[in-house]
Amino acid sequence: MRDHTYQVRAVWDDEAKVWVAISDDVPGLVTEASTAETLIEKLKVLIPELLEANSMLPVIQETPSRF
Repeated sequence: MRDHTYQVRAVWDDEAKVWVAISDDVPGLVTEASTAETLIEKLKVLIPELLEANSMLPVIQETPSRF
C-alpha cells in the first residue's frame, strides 16, 4: 500500500486564542482548538471523515490469500 501525504497548515490566532488548521489537500477541513495537542487529536478524527465524505480515501490493494 502506498502512503498518502496531506498537508495541513496550523496557525495560532492570537485574537481568538486558538490554533486553527486548514488544508487545501482535504476539502472542508477547517477546525480550531485551544492547544496544539487537542488540535492534533481533532485532526486524527476529522481528516479520515472528510476524506471519506469527499470520496478521497486511498484504495487499498488486497493481496489474494490461499488456504
